[in-house]
Amino acid sequence: MFPTILIVDDEPSIIKSLSGILTDEGFDILTALNGYEALKTIDRESPDLVLLDIWMQGIDGIETLKEIKKKNPQLPVLMITGHGSIETAVNATKIGAFDFFEKPLSIDKVILGINNALNFRKLEEENQYLKSKAIQKHSIDGNSTAITKLKQQIAITAPTDSWILISGQHGTGKKLISRAIHHLSIRANYPLVNVNCTSMIYGYMEKNLLGYEKGAFKEAKTKSIGKLEMAAGGTIYFDEIGNMDLKTQSKLAKILQMQEFSRIGGDRQITINIRIIASTSKDLENEIKKGNCLEELYFKLNIIPINIPPLKKRTEDIPDLVKIFLEKYTKKYNIPKKKITEGALHLLQQYPWPGNIRELKNLVERLSTTVSKQTLDTADIPPPYNTADKKPDAASVSNKLFMYDNIEKAIEVFKKNYNKFHKNRF
Repeated sequence: MFPTILIVDDEPSIIKSLSGILTDEGFDILTALNGYEALKTIDRESPDLVLLDIWMQGIDGIETLKEIKKKNPQLPVLMITGHGSIETAVNATKIGAFDFFEKPLSIDKVILGINNALNFRKLEEENQYLKSKAIQKHSIDGNSTAITKLKQQIAITAPTDSWILISGQHGTGKKLISRAIHHLSIRANYPLVNVNCTSMIYGYMEKNLLGYEKGAFKEAKTKSIGKLEMAAGGTIYFDEIGNMDLKTQSKLAKILQMQEFSRIGGDRQITINIRIIASTSKDLENEIKKGNCLEELYFKLNIIPINIPPLKKRTEDIPDLVKIFLEKYTKKYNIPKKKITEGALHLLQQYPWPGNIRELKNLVERLSTTVSKQTLDTADIPPPYNTADKKPDAASVSNKLFMYDNIEKAIEVFKKNYNKFHKNRF
């Protein structure tokens, strides 16, 4: 299928010559003699590119361009201008025209411009596709009430550009959510830079975050760009901010307050234009009381708090998560697709999951690769996840009997548990 080009010009001779040349180049051609006709043709035929003359009867090329960009912002438009209207053509590029050509037209330049515009559109479409795949990859799986509320909160806060503090237990997916927020934000086309706060001892932080000039210290053989500068225009994610030492917290708080910094060994002030997302598995308010966290930094970061529920509080999501992970790992290891029975899923829903989603993911990966059967059943679920394998001991049941206030009830409970023992008699 060849690209379709719409030629819009009120001079039939221009349309005829361009149509013939571009047809020979392998393009499909549509034509329009004025702006009204062009807009109708675009709605009806959806061309891949428009060649648009600036000076036309009725609505001129500039007004036509404005209307095109309202409805079809991704459609590339190349302007054709006569002598003396270069300033108008330059203004057209500000409105959204991809390029412009002066009359008399150089066919080589026109063809080159068309190919450049089509290639640029293809790259934009690929970028949008990759962006949508990234959003899908970093989406939060599950439909429980807790996760539905979390998704709604992310959808509302992600485009705001406010700083966010994500809290939740280890393994709940804090980094995943930081990526989702970035990809849904106005900064999505700029970098997302991760900072591991656990490893950021004071001194290393300055080098890592601020960067340094050549010769700033003995080991500084070349200039180094810090992570704050790398994240320019984008997002910087402080992973486990609660593990950062107090000196580093104090330095960071000052930088965030001033919104500027300079590299080590440098004098030039670099302005910060970034969004901050931080995460913690600790109770930072409690850490403030203990003297382990600066209140000043906490309040700077905690503009929008997002709390991720642990897996044990969203067990209704476990069936969906298991199926997603099974599909992921069978595809990754090129093994036949696997299913899981309702009984096995029920077992997994009874487990408290101290390691949260990370622990569930690791278990599913293990089952995908070590169980040869295509359907996972209760017998395939290992301890401690298989609570059905836990056999009560006589002492524990005997002690429970004392909970009842009459002997008849105790005997009833005893009979129910009798067959669970290894034929022991009391």
